[in-house]
Amino acid sequence: MNGTSKAVSKAKGLVTTTNPTRAAQYASLLHHYATTKSLTPTKHLHAHLITSGNLPTHLLSLLTSSYAACNHLYYARKLLDKMPDPTLLAYNSMIRVCTLNGSSREAIELFVEMHNRSGYPWPDKFTYPFVVKACGDLKLLGLGVLVHGLAMKGGVKLETFLGNCLLAMYMNCGEKEVARGVFDAMTEQSVVTWNTMISGYYQNGCAEEALKVFDEMVGLGVEPDSATLVSVLPACGHLKDLKCGMEILELVKESGLGSSLSVSNALVDMFAKCGCMSEAQLVFDGMDKRDVVTWTTLINGYTWNGDGKRALMLCPLMVLEGVRPNAVTVASLLSTCADLCFLKQGRCLHGWALRQKLESDVSVETALIDMYAKCSCIRGSFQVFAKTSRKRTVPWNAVLSGCIHNGLAIEAIGCFKKMVLESVAPNSATLSSLLPAYAKLADLQQAMNIHGYLIRSGFLSKVEVSTALLDIYSKCGSLCFAHEIFNEIPRKDKDIFCWSAIIASYGMHGNGEIAVSLFNQMVQLGVVPNEVTFTSVLHACSHGGLVDEGLDLFNFMVGVHQMKPRSHHYTCMVDLLGRAGRLEEAYQLIRTMPFEPSNAVWGALLGACVIHENVELGELASEWLFKLEPENTGNYVLMAKLYAAAGRWKDAEKTRNMLDDIGIRKNPAHSLIEQKAWLLPYWTIQVTAVESAARGLQYLDLDGEKSVVGFNALGRLASQISTVIQGKDKPIYAPAT
Repeated sequence: MNGTSKAVSKAKGLVTTTNPTRAAQYASLLHHYATTKSLTPTKHLHAHLITSGNLPTHLLSLLTSSYAACNHLYYARKLLDKMPDPTLLAYNSMIRVCTLNGSSREAIELFVEMHNRSGYPWPDKFTYPFVVKACGDLKLLGLGVLVHGLAMKGGVKLETFLGNCLLAMYMNCGEKEVARGVFDAMTEQSVVTWNTMISGYYQNGCAEEALKVFDEMVGLGVEPDSATLVSVLPACGHLKDLKCGMEILELVKESGLGSSLSVSNALVDMFAKCGCMSEAQLVFDGMDKRDVVTWTTLINGYTWNGDGKRALMLCPLMVLEGVRPNAVTVASLLSTCADLCFLKQGRCLHGWALRQKLESDVSVETALIDMYAKCSCIRGSFQVFAKTSRKRTVPWNAVLSGCIHNGLAIEAIGCFKKMVLESVAPNSATLSSLLPAYAKLADLQQAMNIHGYLIRSGFLSKVEVSTALLDIYSKCGSLCFAHEIFNEIPRKDKDIFCWSAIIASYGMHGNGEIAVSLFNQMVQLGVVPNEVTFTSVLHACSHGGLVDEGLDLFNFMVGVHQMKPRSHHYTCMVDLLGRAGRLEEAYQLIRTMPFEPSNAVWGALLGACVIHENVELGELASEWLFKLEPENTGNYVLMAKLYAAAGRWKDAEKTRNMLDDIGIRKNPAHSLIEQKAWLLPYWTIQVTAVESAARGLQYLDLDGEKSVVGFNALGRLASQISTVIQGKDKPIYAPAT
């Protein structure tokens, strides 16, 4: 403070003196003020210069630079506009500060303005780096390339600073090959240069390349710094390359960089992503200082590795240590509550977020909506959503996903229509949440509506959207439309998911031969099938009765692709053999399974036993099913049916009575009736009336009185159904508008 006062006093003295070198001394003072970012002395000196009437262009330029350095862009801009011929220094100062302060667009506008002036000062090595950085921040690749060309044309050498800015710009724009070319052309590469390449490759999804550049850097003897490690450790975590991660840990210990908080946080994150929570905990426990990022990283690590309860236990410990959770921490904890269906803990976190005024953060809003939905409290999701701004896409996506999670397909579609009406722009995540609703609804008219919207909005060009639409048409029973969508996808874009969807579509509709033909065509085109593809084609063989083809495909999966069959593959094979009457082969296949057969496997065997009336194997399968899923009424009904088919009525009655003994009841099946845009469930309602009607029909040939009873019961039943259809009863589902 004393130094500043002395400088101001010195300035006052200079104004009243006739010292011939005072202009140089003013310049020296302004350089000093710019370096120390001293705004008040700059203002004082500016005032004295105005009152003295001694304010030449070069001092105006220095004042502009000083104001810019003090982040006072308003004064700097006014002075720049007053200059008849602004100097390069003034422009450079303004462009630099605008770029560093995040005003990249203003920086580019200043550069263009400078270029458009007649007799403009030619940009130099201090101009181009910041203009390039501004282009990279805004991802303006075309303009960035143009500025790069101007720099080369202007004879500016590719020095380290400019080279680093060019690398960052090209990496931000996704031009990895061009960035590598610039890197190789640089005569001198600093540690910042290497760090930019490593982080650039990782941010562009090339984690392996990032590790290669790191190895190249170490091999050339360049000593990494903390920024290097913070850039390379996420790549190790992404690839789950624990060996490389351990080598970096040894490097951290040798170099003494372990004291860096950012490096320690990156180590915790890397070990967590590699599934090594014990090592992550060791690094965490060994840290002298821990911030909110440290705690949040460890919480996320336990959540990722399936130990959500441990993650929730860290929250009170974090608060006791005096670290206040931020919005990211709360969102992570809410996500854990959602995974565990811990509604009570989720509500507690909701209350804490309200008290800390974090509830308006979009990540917290989204996590709250998701938590309530996954805890089957969809009303809570809508209450949170009602308090959001409703102008951001992410909360809408969370509500759509929540509706689907709770089986509310029509509500999801209604929400989407409101979203469009409120001019909220959907994105790919929106469609990922929404399109399963149309598949669940299986309404062809609604499917055609969303198809038209996808064409108009341009989303249909994305292969994942086309695949979802293909699945929707398949669920609606329209294989011709499904195959048409499949054919419209370019051959080079048809991925394994697309092929799996069309194969499953034909298998679902019993066209096993076409499904197998498509599978063979896919393999010939070089697309490698995955577990889902084999499940789809085996399921198609099962429903199409293609036993030999199914066995060949199973052997192809195990022998050629070296793929270990999962439970769903065995289920398909048991169903395939069972439907064909080869029950003993199906049972022997179950006995050779390398893991415990699931309820689905035994269920497939029991279903086949009912078809072919094999009571012995059916009893064996049902015994396992009653243990694995004692509350599944379908298994008891199937076994009773098998006993009845074999004439074992007492056993059939005993099996049905087991339902009453356990205290469970078979839910009645129902269909959906569409009436004036309402989907109404149609049950065999009023069981007593149905039974009366059935008895009445049995007695029609005996006497008139009992016939009247029967027809009266049928009349009452028809009246009840008519009442529901006409809307006198409250519908269960919302209108499909």
